This record gives sequence, C-alpha cells and structure tokens, in this order.
Amino acid sequence: MQRYKILHRTYYNFPAAVRLEPHVLRLRPREGYELRIESSTLDITPPAALRWHRDVEDNSVAIATFDSPTTQLLIESNIIIQQYNQAPLDFLVADYAAHYPFAYKPEDKAVLSPYMTAGHPLSNLLDKWVANIWQPGERIQTYSLLQRLAERIQQTLVYQLREEPGVQSATDTLTRGTGSCRDSAYLFMEAARRLGFAARFVSGYLHTQPSPTDFGATHAWAEVFLPGAGWKGFDPTIGAIVGTDHIAVAVARQPESVPPVAGAYVGPPGATLDVGVWVTET
Repeated sequence: MQRYKILHRTYYNFPAAVRLEPHVLRLRPREGYELRIESSTLDITPPAALRWHRDVEDNSVAIATFDSPTTQLLIESNIIIQQYNQAPLDFLVADYAAHYPFAYKPEDKAVLSPYMTAGHPLSNLLDKWVANIWQPGERIQTYSLLQRLAERIQQTLVYQLREEPGVQSATDTLTRGTGSCRDSAYLFMEAARRLGFAARFVSGYLHTQPSPTDFGATHAWAEVFLPGAGWKGFDPTIGAIVGTDHIAVAVARQPESVPPVAGAYVGPPGATLDVGVWVTET
C-alpha cells in the first residue's frame, strides 16, 4: 500500500467585486478496492455551501453556492489516500476476449454501446492511422494491442502543456503532432473505439518527481473495458498501463464532461486563474 497526499489549489482573481454562480467541483478521488480516502478537506474562500452527490458515472460531485460578492475565489482540496494498485498487470481477461479481434457479449454491449461510439465518426486521417496499428487478419493478445496503441501515441506525439480549455479532436492532434495529456487520452479513446473497444476518459492526478519550476496539474488518461478484468486504464502520455502513481477522480464518455472546477460569475471580464497540484508520498 502507498499513501499519497494530494493538494489541489485553484485561485481566481477578479478585476472587481463579482457575484459567483454555483460552481461544480470534481476533486474527490474515486474510491474502491484499489483506492481508499483516509482524510479529505475542502476549503473555499469566500465561504460556500456545499451539496454533494454522485453523477451518472458514480463520480463524487460537489456543488458550491455563494452568498456574498468577492474579488477572489480560492478552492483548496487537501486529500490523503491509500493506493493499493501495486500490481497493475495482475488481471485476467475472459477467455473469449483474451485475443483480438473479439466481440462483447450482447448483455455487455447494451451497456457499453455509448462508450463505443466515436466522437468524430468521419476522419480519414484517423482511420489510416489506426490501420497502421492493426490490420485485419492479425491475431494478437488484446492487452498487447492496447499497449501498442498507447506506446505509438507516446512515441509519435510531442507532449505540449496546454492551459487553454477544451480538447483537440483526434484529427487535430494527428495533424499537429502535439498535444496535452487530455489530447493524447482522447486520441487513444477514438482509436480504441474504431477498433471496437468501449473506452472512456479519466481525469485525475499523477504522482511524479517534484520540480521547483513545475507546480503540477491534473492528469488525464483513458480506460478500456476488458471482459473479465473490467475497466483498465492506459496512459498514452507515458505509453504505459495505469499504475500506482495514477489517481482517478472522474470518468466520462466524453472529456469535456468532467472538468475539475466549472462555474461562472457575473461581473466585468478579465479574471485570472492560477492552478497548482502537488502529489507527494507520505
């Protein structure tokens, strides 16, 4: 078991006093047999009333509502988790799905079909790129094919930190040859879906070596449903299966559905945003 402390600080500075609309917060990691939350605090200035619920994907969501005008907004999440995913390769895929190609069973496909639909169904560039990953007639271990896909993205794309919101389309990412972690994750999803897999987007944190110049950020990767093993994560930014250093917070069919903080304000334009994320071993 590994313990991590996660500090996620979001700071808005407004040019004048503004009225804050309700803000949606997705900052609490997804708990399960591989991850347990030991402690969690959420400090917000100005004070906010919080209402918690779980969304359709079973993500923990907090709705923050505010009463008083303000020139600043500080949201600080401080969480300690226990991570038990010490052997990410210790899983078994059902016999019928151990090798690709395979087809999901009808009862599974009925649930998984939304995750199998491509976000951009028409893309000749993406189709040609996927054809270089796998060609009809090749029989390969299912895990090996997905690992090949993750490695190909990591090897061919140049990582680029992008602070602007939104996710590039798979075609844009392939054309530019660069992308952020969320762009790489979305390319992986779209490619996997074209191969017939059910895939979803994951927003969370990644424990990396500390740097005096890197204040950290949230991280993104993808998950694929493998019969017998469940949803398994692949991180195309590093070209590897998701392991102990990955901490999932929210999952969704499409990446734009799960920003860590989302909200609006009424007041003059010109707000500035600073975000810092620190994940440390304890």
